[in-house]
Amino acid sequence: MKLLFVADPIESFKTYKDTTYTMMREATRRGHTVAACEPRHLRWESGQKVRTQVREIALTGDEKAWFKETAVRDAELAEFDAVLMRKDPPFDAEFIYATHLLEQAEREGARVINRPQALRNHPEKLAVMEFPQFVGPTLVTRSAEDVKRFHAEHKEIVLKPLDGMGGMGIFRVGPDGLNLGSITETLNHNGATTFMVQKFLPEISAGDKRVIIINGEPAPFVLARIPQGTEVRGNLAAGGKGVAQPITESDRATARAIGQILAPRGLLLIGLDIIGTKVTEINVTSPTGFREILDQTGCDVPALYIDAVEKAARA
Repeated sequence: MKLLFVADPIESFKTYKDTTYTMMREATRRGHTVAACEPRHLRWESGQKVRTQVREIALTGDEKAWFKETAVRDAELAEFDAVLMRKDPPFDAEFIYATHLLEQAEREGARVINRPQALRNHPEKLAVMEFPQFVGPTLVTRSAEDVKRFHAEHKEIVLKPLDGMGGMGIFRVGPDGLNLGSITETLNHNGATTFMVQKFLPEISAGDKRVIIINGEPAPFVLARIPQGTEVRGNLAAGGKGVAQPITESDRATARAIGQILAPRGLLLIGLDIIGTKVTEINVTSPTGFREILDQTGCDVPALYIDAVEKAARA
């Protein structure tokens, strides 16, 4: 197969933990060809198909100088067997524009994974609203008064922007409400921006579990991201420690219930975040955790994913 990865600049990949790199490595091992581009290179012109500047690469086996560029060329997205959208958040206007270009490429015959419309319809923080039975107390608002009321009810809360990743911009406020007003102003930009508030879940001390769901089925291991020191965030980008562990029956049931609904919409890959038994986020743009699970347990999540990509490309 010919695979095109739409991602951040490949020079920025940290191969010791990068999930997209593990996908490329597994695809290359199977004899597939790999190319990459950035969303900023996507373009459409009337009378033509969606095109981009692609970098064809060969993996070297050296995780520092990990790729060799073999060609740079202009190409139609429809010429590839699968186009894998792996752009990291923020989930901003440019991301939305990219999904529209990718959706046009779909109309022209491209197989895009995850499907662009599904990416657009399931922003990672807000997608949990469809599954309230699995979610702890949560508020989505831009109102400072709403936040004060929610804090008064739940005492200890977490506030976060809707377009962040890696724990960026997450705040914890205790029962004393110290700095609640200032934090609210920071996140809602004085009432102009919507954000999320959730009841603090003390089970975070045991880890924020990343459950990988591939074509509706959860992987047998999860990655528990455990906060370190005085940090409240378990995100690896915020210094959390990633510990792979077998999935619990409770988490498997939750993941299957959500995955079986979302997979038919074109979400082949989902990263479900669970604290205790409560779902906090449904990540669909560029879920991570493959490398840590593979290295710590031997569970070959990249192989499971490429199996699913091959099946989707043949469909």
